[in-house]
Amino acid sequence: MSDKLDRLRALADELTSYEIERKKNLKRLKELFESLQLQEKCSAFPEIFDFKAINLSGISLTKENLGAIAEGKYAQIIGIQYVEEEGKRRAKNISLRYFGRVEQLDSQQKHTIIEFVLRWRLEKSFRGVDHYRSLVQQCKTNSI
Repeated sequence: MSDKLDRLRALADELTSYEIERKKNLKRLKELFESLQLQEKCSAFPEIFDFKAINLSGISLTKENLGAIAEGKYAQIIGIQYVEEEGKRRAKNISLRYFGRVEQLDSQQKHTIIEFVLRWRLEKSFRGVDHYRSLVQQCKTNSI
């Protein structure tokens, strides 16, 4: 019985830390949204999650080269939406903010841009987990 209680406590701790991490991430993400002045293209903060993806040009986001710049390129945060045109679904890139040549960015601005994109992706993944949890719950209750 003690073993089951220990597992239950561990699971409760994990869920609590997950929610705390998510709230902290969302708060910081909103701060970054405002400091990067993204409200010019996305009038309200929650609208930023209408994008299917957010990419960054000119700066690497790979684990091996995080923050490496591509010489001669331009730094830009790009939101990706899917639109219907002539009965076909296609991706549409929307520039959320253009920063100029990557060589001209100061290290703090580069850090802020990278942090925003990574935190957005983290929150988007939390939302994906919520979505699939809901579908699994629906499956369990046989309401499909």
